[in-house]
Amino acid sequence: MERYVCDVCGWVYDESEGYAEAGIAAGTTWADVPADFLCPLCGVGKDQFTKE
Repeated sequence: MERYVCDVCGWVYDESEGYAEAGIAAGTTWADVPADFLCPLCGVGKDQFTKE
């Protein structure tokens, strides 16, 4: 499983953990995270994340 870091604020999306607050189950790959996902801390889109 991979981790993706927000380039703006540093928030981390960990595929093994998912993001329950947004309804994204543990084990959800970054590719399967909805295209309209926004960083929960600063609000930028998926295109502003980099694989760690």
